[in-house]
Parts: sequence; C-alpha cells; structure tokens
Amino acid sequence: MSGNNTLTHTLKVKICCISSKEEAGQAVAAGAAALGLVGAMPSGPGIISDALIAQIAAATPPDIATFLLTSETSAAEIIQHHKRVNTNTIQIVDTLQSGTYQEIKSALPAIKLVQVIHILGEDGVEEALKAAEWVDFILLDSGNPNLGVKELGGTGRTHNWNISRKIVEQSPVPVFLAGGLKPENVRAAIDAVQPFGLDLCSGVRTEGKLDPWKLEKFFAAVYA
Repeated sequence: MSGNNTLTHTLKVKICCISSKEEAGQAVAAGAAALGLVGAMPSGPGIISDALIAQIAAATPPDIATFLLTSETSAAEIIQHHKRVNTNTIQIVDTLQSGTYQEIKSALPAIKLVQVIHILGEDGVEEALKAAEWVDFILLDSGNPNLGVKELGGTGRTHNWNISRKIVEQSPVPVFLAGGLKPENVRAAIDAVQPFGLDLCSGVRTEGKLDPWKLEKFFAAVYA
C-alpha cells in the first residue's frame, strides 16, 4: 500500500527520550504529536527524574500527548507514578504483574493507557490482542523483558515487522510501531506494518541529543 497518502498523513509520530523542555519544543515544532518521557528503567536511554517529567508535561500544549514511560508492574505503583508527573498518557513498558488495567482506569479515568508488547516471536500476537481488550493503544517494540537486566525499550533494533502487521490487522485498538526506526527505514516500516503511529528515540539523535537534520529527514520520509 505504498503511497497511501490518506493513511500516511494521519500517522501520529511520538518522539521518545525527551530530556528537556527545549527538546519537547523542538520535537513538537518538527511535527511530533506525542512526546515520550522516560521514568526509572533497568536499562536504556533517556531516563529523567519524575520532577523533570512533571515540568515538561506541564509546559507541553494540551493537544500534544505526553507519555509517561513507567517500568512499574503493579497497578497501584503505576497510579502513584502517574500522580507524581501528571502526563496525559501512561506507557506501561513491562507486563502488569499485580492489579488490573481497570484499576488504573478507575483511578485515572481521563488518562490514556498504552501497553508495550516486545516482539520476540509469534507469541507477541496473542499477547498484544489480550492486552488490547483493556488499553487504549498497543505499542510494539524490540526489547527483551526476559533478560537478567530487562530491556524495556530504546534498543535501536528493529523486530519482525510481519508479526507486527498481523497485530495491526487484528487489534481492536490503534497500534504504534517502535524499534530501530530512522529516516532510512521508516518508509519501509510504514508500508510493511501500516501502523497508526510511529515511536522513535535514537533514530533522530546524534550523541544522545535531538538532531534537527535527522528530525527533518525523518518527517520528510514519513510524509513522502
């Protein structure tokens, strides 16, 4: 479906690993519809304090989605984490181990929930569809929560886009695609997966900082 401009121009782009109000402004000016704000993680880039997440979220225009990336695995701790930062969206990067999605939604009814599914194989399809019954969005990434030190995002690696496409085709909720996206491969990713949105961190950075040239190149490729 290459060249499907109707789809392409409705794609939502989330720039993750935002580290300052200045980076947030830079991402929004480039065309980002959402910002990823990374809380405490066992590994990976972009981790900032809850205080800074709160500051960036408060300074972001209300029509821009602010995603708290939380590695908490209990509903109660996720709720408490959100109350410290007040983003308008919560991205759960690990598997919910205790409590329920409904518990989070009841406590935070105005907040959107995003469940990350790390695509390690065909099992990801069933896992994604099960979570999709309870959350507002699914986000497909390339981490590995089974490692001794969990990888919960920011790997810079792609995964099997054929599996992601199966999830997009079957999911009752919109799906974001993450994992190793950059200006050079984003068009192929869009054509292969047909996602609702894209999520990236390292693909538009140089030495850890947002790169205006890479941002411009990325958005030009998305909307080509």
